[in-house]
Amino acid sequence: MSIKVLYVEDELFLGKIVKETLELRGFEVRMESDGSEVMEAFDQFQPDICVLDVMLPNRSGFELAEDIRKKNDDVPVIFLTAKTQTDDVVHGFKIGGNDYIRKPFSMEELIVRIENALRMQKDEPHAITGDTISVGKYQFQLNKQVLVFGKDERKLSYRESELIKYLYQKRDQVIDRRDLLNHIWGNDSFFNSRNLDVYITKIRGYLKDDPSLEIITIKGVGYRFVV
Repeated sequence: MSIKVLYVEDELFLGKIVKETLELRGFEVRMESDGSEVMEAFDQFQPDICVLDVMLPNRSGFELAEDIRKKNDDVPVIFLTAKTQTDDVVHGFKIGGNDYIRKPFSMEELIVRIENALRMQKDEPHAITGDTISVGKYQFQLNKQVLVFGKDERKLSYRESELIKYLYQKRDQVIDRRDLLNHIWGNDSFFNSRNLDVYITKIRGYLKDDPSLEIITIKGVGYRFVV
């Protein structure tokens, strides 16, 4: 069964190219160009993923995403936009967006982002089973609070251990900074917020020997732990 993509774009020439390319790759695509018609299309088409341009006639992609989230918490939403302001990116994530692609973009990038968003959805939740988990090329011994890379072992503090565990459980997702603070420290006070900055820097240093691991700061929102 092909993956159903609801694609919303008012630049018809660009939209035609994107739609036809996705269809050649095996996706089933429904394209809409008017924001006022999207929710009816969403109900009829029941997409696996939504790709929304932000600037649309009648209703913006952000408004549509909020309506989609009221109907479905799980379907991934990717925003496409020429807007580059950090505030727009932050707003997109806060209302439930899964990813954000700036125009112009390549089709290969879009396809990879779609596949990644769908993979993350299938991987939820990231449960931890057993006493040892693989974090990239590292072995993380939970009970001993030890991070192992080859023959090197690093003993972690309780909070360092809890932070790595939380990042791992939420890997490849946008992690709200306040949620992280409340989970590890119990509140999001200014003092604890500064502590979090220090701990994130430490964890980045601990994981630096595996370049495939990255803790990305999303300004104004939180972090994304890429594995």
